[in-house]
Amino acid sequence: MRRKLITLIVLMIALAFILASCGGSAEAPAPAEESSAEETSDTETTEEEAQESEPAAEDEPAGDVVINTFAMLGDDDALRFKDTIKSFEEETGYEVVIETSQDTAQLTVRAEAGTLPDVILFPQPGLMADFAREGHLVPLDDAIDMDAFREAYSDTWIDLGSVDGSLYAVPFRLSVKSLVWYPRDDWEATGYEFPETWDELMALTDQMVADGRTPWCIGMESGAASGWPGTDWIEDIMLRTAGAEKYDQWVAGELKFDSPEVRRAFETLGELVFDDQRVLGGPTTVATTFFGDSPIPMFEDPPGCWLHHQATFIAGYLPEDVVGENIADQFIAFYLPPIDEEHGRPVLGAGNMMAAASDRPEVQEFLQFLATPEAFETWVKDGNFISAHQGVPLDWYPDEIMRSQAEILLNADTFRFDGSDLMPGEVGTGSFWAEMINWVTGQDLDTTLQNIDATWPE
Repeated sequence: MRRKLITLIVLMIALAFILASCGGSAEAPAPAEESSAEETSDTETTEEEAQESEPAAEDEPAGDVVINTFAMLGDDDALRFKDTIKSFEEETGYEVVIETSQDTAQLTVRAEAGTLPDVILFPQPGLMADFAREGHLVPLDDAIDMDAFREAYSDTWIDLGSVDGSLYAVPFRLSVKSLVWYPRDDWEATGYEFPETWDELMALTDQMVADGRTPWCIGMESGAASGWPGTDWIEDIMLRTAGAEKYDQWVAGELKFDSPEVRRAFETLGELVFDDQRVLGGPTTVATTFFGDSPIPMFEDPPGCWLHHQATFIAGYLPEDVVGENIADQFIAFYLPPIDEEHGRPVLGAGNMMAAASDRPEVQEFLQFLATPEAFETWVKDGNFISAHQGVPLDWYPDEIMRSQAEILLNADTFRFDGSDLMPGEVGTGSFWAEMINWVTGQDLDTTLQNIDATWPE
């Protein structure tokens, strides 16, 4: 009896929609997802009855198909993301709704509640892998042309997006970290040459000191995340002194921090950080200077410092009244040179990975789109976006800064992702970050390395 009643109600609602349509009403019915929980909570419906009463997906108008996406992006970048996927929306008729937040803890809460969005832009491959192993994500091997995918992306990016042999995420936006920024206009007036090796970089550092200049500006302060710029230094040095294989072992916890390889990386950085003549303000200033403000002395007359190690995104932290409209005239970067010749020219970087928490056909179609150059063409051409897709032409990049960094990426012998982002949270974004500050402000190296090792989960 109850089922007959529900069927009758459904038929009456459908008839009402037909009559409204015949009447030429300009106002479309509200989408079902806008109904409030209070309107539906009073009626108990079994799962079988709900399935019988729902219209088939193929009967829905294309404009009513919504793909919910969660991304850790600022407001400006969220708008650029929306612009760059506009062609997908226009071609399919689907609507991609982008929710932004800087709090990844929201994802954990929603995973537990079973309310994850359809698509997630993960800031860290390690977090994506955790969600995949917990069963929250959908493998993409059948949704994406894997032959084309392997041609478009290096093995490094395929490995980063894979979990236990299955592809779960496609690379989206990345940044290059193996960079040394310098004040271009002042630099050209000095006649300094660009170093091709680490020894040449240290010789240039000492030449600047001899010329009465302070070579380096370094800032490691970043609120609760203070210390991460220092971990980037250690990771870059590890790739150049220990090599990719040892780097991978270290990131996986198979090589301790208190090992000769990692100790050497810290000692190499210490030769810069603890030399007041080489670094502006010395180690205390390094620990208390906000990383985004650190390169600003370069724009003084004369420059307060001449060299700055930081990722692609640092240019976005500089105020326009400091750098002017064409930042590349004053502020640009060269590749952080190799140390041991046997390890070639490695590049350290970071980036976002796109994954699906829903196996709906339209969601898989969206992930297929995100694996193509067209998915980010608009953003690349707009600036402040580097793609790992090998099919993106260099002339898409609108300025010399982005183009040169994309070229560094393409010419890399080895690419590795930011190590602290891959390590367990209590280590990578916990003790590693914190102990960098403790070490820079006077804690001995033995204690520093042992403290980090002690936090590694069993």
